[in-house]
Amino acid sequence: MSIFDFLSGQFIDVIHWTDDTRDTMVWRFERHGHEIKYGAKLTVREGQSAVFIHEGQMADVFTPGLYMLETNNMPIMTTLQHWDHGFKSPFKSEIYFVNTTRFNDLKWGTKNPIMLRDPEFGPVRIRAYGTYSIRVADPAKFMVEIVGTDGEFTTAEITFQIRNIIVQEFSRVIASSGIPVLDMAANTAELGKLITSQIAPTLEGYGLSIPELYIENISLPPAVEKALDKRTSMGIVGDLDAYTRYSAAEAMTSAAENPAGGGMAAGLGAGMGMAMGQQMAQPAQQPGPWGAHPQQAYSAPAAAAPPPPPPPVEHVWHIAENGETRGPFSKAQMGRMVTTGELKRGTHVWTQGQDGWKTAEDVQELAQLFTILPPPPPPGV
Repeated sequence: MSIFDFLSGQFIDVIHWTDDTRDTMVWRFERHGHEIKYGAKLTVREGQSAVFIHEGQMADVFTPGLYMLETNNMPIMTTLQHWDHGFKSPFKSEIYFVNTTRFNDLKWGTKNPIMLRDPEFGPVRIRAYGTYSIRVADPAKFMVEIVGTDGEFTTAEITFQIRNIIVQEFSRVIASSGIPVLDMAANTAELGKLITSQIAPTLEGYGLSIPELYIENISLPPAVEKALDKRTSMGIVGDLDAYTRYSAAEAMTSAAENPAGGGMAAGLGAGMGMAMGQQMAQPAQQPGPWGAHPQQAYSAPAAAAPPPPPPPVEHVWHIAENGETRGPFSKAQMGRMVTTGELKRGTHVWTQGQDGWKTAEDVQELAQLFTILPPPPPPGV
């Protein structure tokens, strides 16, 4: 290479970066021998920062703008200033561009179920998943703590660590919240904000921030969900005897519409029809003045007693005192607390399905507990 070719290579450089990816967080500007020319123009666009590394040490961080790298306080030397080194500068410099925009739609989720104690179902296991976003808040700290000398750093290299932090804090927050499993869906926004505030100090040490975190779903194990669906179905059915008659009529209709069933379907339909007719006719039969007809007395089978309805679910109660909550307590425990004076008429209580906090004397189920004690005397007596 001639001297003129070398000198032509020492004209002003233009240093900039345009990102066409969605996951690149840091990109190193590549120069031969890591030499930055004197008078080079450095362009830093909005949503970027440029970190200047000189001889292995961080020299400066540039915010969005246009810079001329020619001032004396810049740690930059060119080959033209070092003829005694044979046009090779001993000062090596590097520029790293840091993407400071948000990286959205990053996934998180619980790898294993989380054990917690639910006030209604007892010990349960839950899973959860959602999305979050991150951004580089401190480029210098991010370079020192995470990136190092990586020439192209992507979100895939840090998201696994962030997921672990989110799951750890989610497990701790959800286990100590005391929110029933059936009410968690109504509190996902508050839980997301609480988890974000808990993990912010840890990410700050990496030079990162987490602007948003969303909980998309909280689910129970399949066996528990199946039992819960069955319990919901029982509540929808209501009158089990009427539901049984309706199911029998539906089965009889289906058998009659299925000619492929042959004699078996016809016999099944006839048998179910007779049973249905007897069951519907029994309430209409009234004994005459001399009692039931003899043939009816011996031929009519006794009607089977309908099964008892499922036992009601006992409420559990929470108590609010001095800005703190306690519970859950059963009704028997609440009765003992009335006797000892721990629970008063004006104590605020809450149970699942209740619209906000109410005083104990305003809740019909708890007001009965105070009948064993006289009410407070009227004023002035």
